[in-house]
Amino acid sequence: MRSLRILIAAGLLIPIPLLSKEYNVKSPDGRITLSVETATSLTVSIKYDSREIISGLSPELQLEDMAIPGQKMSVTRAVTSSVNDVLVPVVPRRNSRVPDIYNALTLRFRGGSSIDFRVYDDGVAYRFTTALKGRVTVKNELFAFSLPAGTEALYPLEKGFMSHNECAFLPASMDTIGPHHLASLPALFMTGGMNILLSEADIHDYPGLWITGDGRGGVTGVLPAYPEEVKAYNDRNVYVTERTDYLAITSGTRTYPWRVFIITPDDARLAESELIYRLGAPQAPGSDFSWVSPGKVAWDWYNANNIYGVDFRAGLNNDTYKYYIDFASANGIEYVILDEGWYVLGDVLEQSAGFDVQELCDYAESKNVGIILWVIWKTLYDKIDEALAQYEQWGVKGIKVDFMQRDDQWMVNYYHEVAAKAAEHKMLVDFHGSYKPDGMERTWPNAITREGVKGLENNKWSNECNPEHDLTLPFTRMVAGPMDYTPGAMVNMQKRDFTPVFYRPASQGTRVHQMAMYVVFESPLQMLADSPSNYLRNQECTSFIAGVPVTWDETRVLTAKKGDFIITARRNGSTWYLAAMNDWTPFETEIDLAFLPEGRYKMEIFSDGINADRHGEDYRHLTQEATADGKINVSLAPGGGWVAKITPSGK
Repeated sequence: MRSLRILIAAGLLIPIPLLSKEYNVKSPDGRITLSVETATSLTVSIKYDSREIISGLSPELQLEDMAIPGQKMSVTRAVTSSVNDVLVPVVPRRNSRVPDIYNALTLRFRGGSSIDFRVYDDGVAYRFTTALKGRVTVKNELFAFSLPAGTEALYPLEKGFMSHNECAFLPASMDTIGPHHLASLPALFMTGGMNILLSEADIHDYPGLWITGDGRGGVTGVLPAYPEEVKAYNDRNVYVTERTDYLAITSGTRTYPWRVFIITPDDARLAESELIYRLGAPQAPGSDFSWVSPGKVAWDWYNANNIYGVDFRAGLNNDTYKYYIDFASANGIEYVILDEGWYVLGDVLEQSAGFDVQELCDYAESKNVGIILWVIWKTLYDKIDEALAQYEQWGVKGIKVDFMQRDDQWMVNYYHEVAAKAAEHKMLVDFHGSYKPDGMERTWPNAITREGVKGLENNKWSNECNPEHDLTLPFTRMVAGPMDYTPGAMVNMQKRDFTPVFYRPASQGTRVHQMAMYVVFESPLQMLADSPSNYLRNQECTSFIAGVPVTWDETRVLTAKKGDFIITARRNGSTWYLAAMNDWTPFETEIDLAFLPEGRYKMEIFSDGINADRHGEDYRHLTQEATADGKINVSLAPGGGWVAKITPSGK
C-alpha cells in the first residue's frame, strides 16, 4: 500500500486551550460537526447541517484496574490536525486512488492514553490509543448513543454471537428494538432524510462490535468475551460453551478498533463511501503484495457439479474439474475452486478418492488457470503450516476458509494469522462464514474478499435472497468492503415461478439482473456460480460477464434509492461499464452519459427482454453508438437489470 501525501495543513499539531470543556471539529466541507464535552465525563455528539443526529455517546475503555478516560479524567493536551492524502490500493476494488481527507482531534489523558477522532465529509470515526506497560486485560468497552425520535433502521438481526453474518436487513423502528435484539454490523439508521451507517474498522487482537437497541430509540454496543471453553460438534461448528469475564488480554501499547459512523443524506454517496477502507491499517512497511492477482472464479458448489453433455460421470473427481478448467481457460476466467469434497473431512492433507490435486494444478497451469482450495477453518488450523507448504508445492493459488462463525479475540487473531501465513506462500484468501469486512484488505491485500453476506447460494434453500434484498446490499453490507455474493445464475425466475431447489438452483429476478451484479457488486475474486454446461448454452451472456473486470480505476453511483434501484458506472482503463438493478417494482429512467469523456463510443447492451416479466431469462442484446452528451432510456422488468460495456470508438 502506497500513501501519497499531497498536503498537510499548516499547524498539524495545534494545542487547544485546556481550560475549554468543549472541543468542536468540522468536516472539510463544513457540514458535519463533532462536539466533545469534557465537563464531568467525555460526551460526544454529532450534527449534520446544524441538526443533531447522534447524542449521548460516552465512550470508555474499561481495563482491569482503570478506565479510559474514566469519570475523573484529565485532558493533558488536545491536538487538532488536517490531512489531505491519496491512498493507492494494491487491489483497487472501487477506485485506483482513494482520497483520504479529514480533520482530526486527539485528546490525551493523564497516563499517556488518548482518544482519536476523525471527521470526514462522509462520516466520523474514533478510537482509543493506550500507552501502558506490558499486557493489559480489557474488561469491557462502553459504547452507547441516542438517535433522534422516529429513527428507522435496516437492522441485521442475529440469534447470537455464533453466526455466518448472512443477514437480511430488516426494516424496523428503533424504538421497537430492545436489549434482546442482537445485531451484527454494519447496521443502517435513517432519520430525517439522513443515512447513518454504523460499523468498525481495523479490528486486531480484539473482538468485534455488535449492537442491541435500548427500547427507546438508542443503540448499545456489546462485544463477545474471550472464550474459556469451546466444543466441536463436527469438523466445522465449534461453539463457545463458556466465556471469561474479559474481552481481551492484549498489549498495553496499541490502538483499538475504529468506531465508524458513515453519514450522508444521499443514498448514492452512501454506496460510494470508502471510509472503512481508509481506516484500515496500512500493510507492514516493506511488505510486497505485487503478486496478488484478482480475477474471476468458476465455482462448483452452487451448481452441485451438474455438468451434462459429457462422456464421463460428473461429480467429485478429476475429470469434472478438468472440465471446469477447460471452461475457465476458454473464457479467460482466472481461477477454478475445489469446494467441499476434495479432501477427507477432518484432514486437509488427505485427498478424497478420485482426486489428484497435483495433477489438477499442473493441468490448470498448462491452461493459464489457477486452483483455489476450500478448507474448514479448524481443520486447516490443526495443520496450517504443513498444509500451506503442501498447497504451495502443488501449485495452489489460494484458499477459501470457511465456517469461522465468530469474531471474539481468539478468532479475530486467527484471521490475521491465516492471512499472514498465506501471504508467506503467496496465496489469496477468501474468508467465508466470516464477520464483516473491517479494512483488513488494506492490511493484507491477499485477503482479497470475504462472504459475511446472504448471497446467491441461499436460493438453494430459501426465498430470502431476492431482488429486494439485492437492492439493500449496496447501501449496507457492501459499504463495509468486498462481498463474495457469488452471482451468475443462468436459470432465472420471476417471483411467481420461484421455488428453492438445492441441486438445480435458480435465481430470483431476471437474467440481466444477475449480469448487472458483475458491475454493481464488488469482489476482486468474483465467482461465476452456475454450471459450465449452463454457461456454454448461454455463451453470449457468459462471454460478457467473464469479461467484466473485478478491479476498477473509478466508480460513480449515478443515482440510487436504497431497497429500490441503483445505477452504477465504473471505469477500467478507458473502458466504462454501466449497470442498473431494481427490486420487484418495474423501473424506467433516462441515464445521462455525461460521466463519459468527450468522444464517440460503442455501447454493447444487455437489457431485460420484452417478456422478462413473465420469463426471467428473456433478454435483449444490442450494440449502438454513444457520446458524452447523449442520454439513454432504460426499462427494467420486476427484479430486472440492465448492463452495458462502453468502449471508445474514436473522436
